[in-house]
Amino acid sequence: MPLPRIIEIVPPARPGPALVTIPGSKSVTNRALVLAALSQGRVRLEGALWSEDTEVMVQCLRTLGFGVRVEADPGDPANRRIEVDGAGGVLPRSGGTRESPLELFVGNAGTAARFLSALVCLGRGFYRLSGVPRMHERPQASLLRALRDLGYGVDATSDRLPVWIEGGGPRTGSVTVSVDQSSQFASALLLASRAGGWTVGISGGNPDELPYVEMTRRLIEVFPHGGGEFRIEPDASSGSYFWAAGFLTGSDVQVRDWPTSGWQVDARFSGCFPLSDEISRERDLGDSILTAMVLAPFGRNPVRFTELGRLRVQECERVQAMRTELSRCGARVEESGDTLIIHPGPLHGATIMTYNDHRIAMCFATLGLKVPGIRIDDPSCVRKTFPNFFQKLSAPVPEGLGAGVLDAATGRTLTGPDLLTS
Repeated sequence: MPLPRIIEIVPPARPGPALVTIPGSKSVTNRALVLAALSQGRVRLEGALWSEDTEVMVQCLRTLGFGVRVEADPGDPANRRIEVDGAGGVLPRSGGTRESPLELFVGNAGTAARFLSALVCLGRGFYRLSGVPRMHERPQASLLRALRDLGYGVDATSDRLPVWIEGGGPRTGSVTVSVDQSSQFASALLLASRAGGWTVGISGGNPDELPYVEMTRRLIEVFPHGGGEFRIEPDASSGSYFWAAGFLTGSDVQVRDWPTSGWQVDARFSGCFPLSDEISRERDLGDSILTAMVLAPFGRNPVRFTELGRLRVQECERVQAMRTELSRCGARVEESGDTLIIHPGPLHGATIMTYNDHRIAMCFATLGLKVPGIRIDDPSCVRKTFPNFFQKLSAPVPEGLGAGVLDAATGRTLTGPDLLTS
């Protein structure tokens, strides 16, 4: 069942030591699903995230004809064991005609939209990818241009979704893609490059300083392309909220099996305290930079958050959203270009607009562990990557943080199944 429209976070009365389990990485799960589909045998993914973004990817793979089986995972209720029958670089189901293409719905999942755009080029016939209205606003042009350069038919108004792609099977060639707006463009091409016969170059950034591209390269290197088992590590971006909770409440909060592979840039978050005076979205942190922003008012010095341009074209316009909602809580925030400067100072409760963005919801819910009166409008948006997030916040220590979660309209305390987003 969905969460109430607005919930209120009640700070824990007695914060205590906690060891929290978090679900699998969304970024790794969706990359692994594509590689599993392209493999030469059956691949079993352990600890795979089961959320809106990964469900969308699984459904699209099934629509393309891949055999995908999903089972419960005892490690976490938001994880699954997923078995994929690889087809060796072939798409089992062909596309349709230009007038009646095979339809793939990607929701607001940027990874699905970008990775599947490259994957369907390996098929035959026409495919149409579409999503929710926000996904139709998000950039896609550099990737679609690269696919055209490789010889595939691509038709899209303003080079955004919805897009019609005519698959032509493998086509040996070289292409360079710009990652100015999203590194997912490069990852999409790299994931399908072995099957497609593509050599992929990158412009618009130093490839050695693009952490999500490096994640893709390293995942390709170690993945069992001939079939086998692959374990998904926990999601470091989602884990950032619990490290932040320890900072805010002054308690010892740890995340079980914290990633040490170096694949996820947000694994650096656990070593971010105290916050430095300047933090870059390009060089220092990924999505967890939003978590750092809600901590900045509790420091001793202003913090400059720089190179935030990509945040403007994600699930929402995140730079504007963070400035607006932190200001709503009483923070002093300055915006200049793609930089936010957040000053130390007292905060107060407020009703937070989430803009249907899971990260905004979880950042400010975490703030509610310290600041009384934080209310979250549309908390169900966390289903995108962390459907049991509010269960983790409210579970008793040491498995959770012991916070209260109330239905803001009635004051009723929400527990257990009431807190699981559908």
